[in-house]
Amino acid sequence: MDTAPDFDRLRQPQWTPFDAPSLVGKSLRFVSGDPQGNRFRLRYFRDEKNDLVALAWFGEETEGPPGHAHGGSMAAVLDEVLGLAAWAAGYPIVVGNLNVHFRRLLPLKLVARVETEIVSVKGRKVLVRGRLCDDAGNLYAEADCLCITILPG
Repeated sequence: MDTAPDFDRLRQPQWTPFDAPSLVGKSLRFVSGDPQGNRFRLRYFRDEKNDLVALAWFGEETEGPPGHAHGGSMAAVLDEVLGLAAWAAGYPIVVGNLNVHFRRLLPLKLVARVETEIVSVKGRKVLVRGRLCDDAGNLYAEADCLCITILPG
């Protein structure tokens, strides 16, 4: 990789760094497993509402359409971040359903923002909504994630 992603430039001053992957241990190897690699790089924060926010860099190894991230790579990032949003809110979950709505091609080597919101909790079902966008307001994808809480032992 020729230059490191500039996470500090895009971090909002009111965001607090948050070690979201530590909530689930080493099971996050596909997306967050190689923080210096050429596929993905993510940094997690809590925003002023205490919701989980991630800055995600899409490297050359995520390429689908020439010069742009593959839709599967965008879905993988949304899967991890929205699932971790539920964990960060106190709900140990697995993802039951992820619906991704792609809005535009995402350029490679872009640091995008994933915003999350816990929409509802009904019994064991936790609905999380997310947006993958950039600091200029471009929307690349939106997702709804139905999470199911894990039953104790």
